[in-house]
Amino acid sequence: MAITISGDQAMPGPPLSARLTTPQVWGIVLVAPYLLVFLAFVVYPVGYGLWLARHPASYVALWHDPIFARAAVNTLIFLLVGINLKMMIALLLSGFFAQQRPWIKWLSVLFILPWAVPSIPTILSVRFMFNPEWGVVNTLIFKLTGDDGPNWLNDPTVALSMAIGVHIWKSLPFWTLILMTGRLAISHDLYEAAEVDGASRTQKFRFITWPSMQALYLTCTLLSMIWTLGDFNSVYLLTGGGPADLTHVLATLGIRYLRLDQLSLAMASIVCALPFVLPLIYFMMKRLSR
Repeated sequence: MAITISGDQAMPGPPLSARLTTPQVWGIVLVAPYLLVFLAFVVYPVGYGLWLARHPASYVALWHDPIFARAAVNTLIFLLVGINLKMMIALLLSGFFAQQRPWIKWLSVLFILPWAVPSIPTILSVRFMFNPEWGVVNTLIFKLTGDDGPNWLNDPTVALSMAIGVHIWKSLPFWTLILMTGRLAISHDLYEAAEVDGASRTQKFRFITWPSMQALYLTCTLLSMIWTLGDFNSVYLLTGGGPADLTHVLATLGIRYLRLDQLSLAMASIVCALPFVLPLIYFMMKRLSR
């Protein structure tokens, strides 16, 4: 007997469990824990932080805080100087380490150690070396000249420069390795043909190496900018934001507000970094999609 349906009446469909195959059910079961972890440790903290930073008064207070303005300027200096200098040195060193010589292989093992070793012991060791009272650098200066060495981290310009130097020293091996891989992917036939034509090293780099590595170099630069914006260790472990909170960057400024029990300002300072990060992510994903 046929069953007719009229008006808003509808036949109830089979339950969801009956419509899913066994592999689909197991897929949901296996993926569910990861979704719960993502919701608990990513979505909830980010959402809660944005909720804390929702008050316009927090941003007004940040605008009138001279430490925030100094941190924003320090962040720009950190990005412009640190990243460009780091990537140019990495590009040069990638050519050096790409040479097929046995002693270069052993040297590359030592070169990669700063990146492989955790940040806390390496950066703190640099801070101890430049201690004005008992650091090895000032001790050496005293033995050579008879005068006390300077208080390296007591000058904001010197301290920020040292933080940039530590950042370059710590992350340089990684980017050198990436760019060296790009160099090794270039066909040797191109260089051999250039040698036959009498091309110099500068001409080889200009017409072969750089055009082949330009896309990789720009992509690495964008990715390095994103990571550098979140680089907390280089500044906080070396200077602690001092002296007088003048070497803070946006990645470390939130800790200052947390220590002052100003949670809303801490979250607002982190949100203020989003206008720097989101365009970089957009341009990087746009380049990768090509």
